[in-house]
Amino acid sequence: MINSPVQQCVDDVITSRRSIRAFLPDLLSEEDVQKILEVAQRAPSGSNTQPWKVYVLMGAKLQELSTAILDAHNHPNAESPHVEEYNYYPVSWVSPYLERRRKVGWDLYALLGLGRDNKKGMHEQHGRNYAFFNAPVGLIFTIDRVMEQGSWLDYGMFLQNIMIAAKARGLDTCPQAAFTQYHKIIADKLKLPANEMLVCGMALGYADHSKIENTLVTERDATQHFVTFVK
Repeated sequence: MINSPVQQCVDDVITSRRSIRAFLPDLLSEEDVQKILEVAQRAPSGSNTQPWKVYVLMGAKLQELSTAILDAHNHPNAESPHVEEYNYYPVSWVSPYLERRRKVGWDLYALLGLGRDNKKGMHEQHGRNYAFFNAPVGLIFTIDRVMEQGSWLDYGMFLQNIMIAAKARGLDTCPQAAFTQYHKIIADKLKLPANEMLVCGMALGYADHSKIENTLVTERDATQHFVTFVK
């Protein structure tokens, strides 16, 4: 078995990654973000298509987008609801995915002291997504509409590279599918061309370790439940 300092370092970075839901206000430089994205773009992609495009939001522009989405989140229009452009989650949930989804949600709410009847508190907590959990950097990811399913797989590897490169630098992230519901607002605020489709968002910054929500550690299944060795 391979066992080296480099292997141990890589393993530690991957296994210590968490979805952080409270960030410190400490600013990042454009150079810091640029370097992370330069590293991440070494992700593999079919025929080297590199299907990703990234919008880096900081300062006033980040606040402007957050304010617009939060307003829509807090004042929904029943006659013109905001809906996802694609299904991130299954339309019909089955076991074991439904149980896993419920567990992580209730584990988070329990840490925050939010009972199942506290709909207002849960709504407010969900709304914190749209402030990028107060991170100083918000990333918005898009893909060309001509790209097919294989390119979305490639995109996942790119996103993972960003999170690992950030973690290796003492930074943390939270990938956020929550933004997909408000793709029209994002397209308007960022002046996205018609051929670009929103994939997701991501918060980037330094974790606020004083916040209890950042103590959440999600479970992973034992390998024997999803791995089959064929000999």
